[in-house]
Amino acid sequence: MDIVVKILQFIASFSILVFVHEFGHFLFAKMFGMRVDKFYLFFNPWFSLVKFKIGETEFGIGWVPFGGYCKIAGMIDESMDTKALSKPAEPWEFRAKPAWQRLLVMLGGVMMNIVLAIFVYIGMSSHYGDDYVANKDIVYGWQFNELGQEIGFRNGDRIVSVNGEIYDDIDDIIKKIVLSNGKTVEVLRDGETVSIDIPEKYTGQILHSQRDFMIPRAPFVIDSLTPDGGAKAAGILPGDSLIAMNGTPMCFFDEYHKVLQDKKSQQIELTIVRDSAGIDIMKTLPVNVSDQGLIGATIRIDTLPVTHISYNLLQAIPAGFKRTGSEIADYVDQIKLIFTPKTEAYKNLGGPIMIGSIFPNTWDWFKFWSLTAFLSVVLAVMNILPIPALDGGHVLFLLYEVITRRKPSDKFMEFAQILGMLLIFGLMIYVTGNDIYRFFIK
Repeated sequence: MDIVVKILQFIASFSILVFVHEFGHFLFAKMFGMRVDKFYLFFNPWFSLVKFKIGETEFGIGWVPFGGYCKIAGMIDESMDTKALSKPAEPWEFRAKPAWQRLLVMLGGVMMNIVLAIFVYIGMSSHYGDDYVANKDIVYGWQFNELGQEIGFRNGDRIVSVNGEIYDDIDDIIKKIVLSNGKTVEVLRDGETVSIDIPEKYTGQILHSQRDFMIPRAPFVIDSLTPDGGAKAAGILPGDSLIAMNGTPMCFFDEYHKVLQDKKSQQIELTIVRDSAGIDIMKTLPVNVSDQGLIGATIRIDTLPVTHISYNLLQAIPAGFKRTGSEIADYVDQIKLIFTPKTEAYKNLGGPIMIGSIFPNTWDWFKFWSLTAFLSVVLAVMNILPIPALDGGHVLFLLYEVITRRKPSDKFMEFAQILGMLLIFGLMIYVTGNDIYRFFIK
């Protein structure tokens, strides 16, 4: 049942995105007096699930639940229907209209996806407000993996700024450090401000290790114990706080993890603090370490304090615009990394399976609209890329026409369309292969 809910949310979200995108093309085409032959949600090779005609336009739903299209008369598009192009241009055809009108038609889909994201974020801001973890509340600083420490970070560093910018939301800090190419991070360490330069060569490695590159540092408070672990055998209980090992004061999980790797198959003494009826009791207990450097205990992840901002409708409008702009900027940063081969960011590309997997197992309207708005931004940015067969490819050729006052030939446009479609099909095969390897093989 869980997978059914995921699929339904994915199809519902994707349907909204495709409809809005194609409606953008349709709206501008009709605004400028162009004839729209077909308007379809999903593709319909051989047959359609639903179709009906209003005026000269056939509306329908296809049976292949990926994409959709708005077929405008006199335009070379993915349908590759070029029969009418051998005849003189009719006044209601796409090719007969001024370049600026054709340009707006091609930008219509991208603009509507951005408008959709803005409206969704305005609605979410007004209804739900905004929740985030503030940087000031990371009181114990950050814990970094081996790569982070090789770069120059130290466990316990508190982030002050990234590239000179101060961020309040820790998600913004993580995004800027992980996604920016070459950056300077200022941290507060032992009461002093330290500047850490991260060369571009580390960008790819940071991207691939982003899940554990930096996480909020936490004291070692026991959450659970394995039945055969040394901690349980020694009498340690869930809720106990570890404060020292072999007489050396230690508070944080990363400190214990590091030292325990050097104490494999040995016995150590752990000092713990236990809350007993509101009274703190300190004990030192002998604990056997396994041959893997473990004591059979997991750390309790305390919920970080969450800052909540409420908006009325007027306040939600600028918040929605700001959120959309931020998402666009972040995704553009990701696109830059994908087209920088040495970062190997392209290895993280995913297709329909990965996109579908990010939807929750239960229907959650907050997550549904959050993901729909985010994917609307993704669709807008991807479609404006200057690749033939995408809207950005058409825009590129139209800008060429506006600047040079020379229109590319129909033959050239046909060739460009075929080339673009081959590139897109190749990309789809690649990302689907990534999905299959990631979810079914790896």
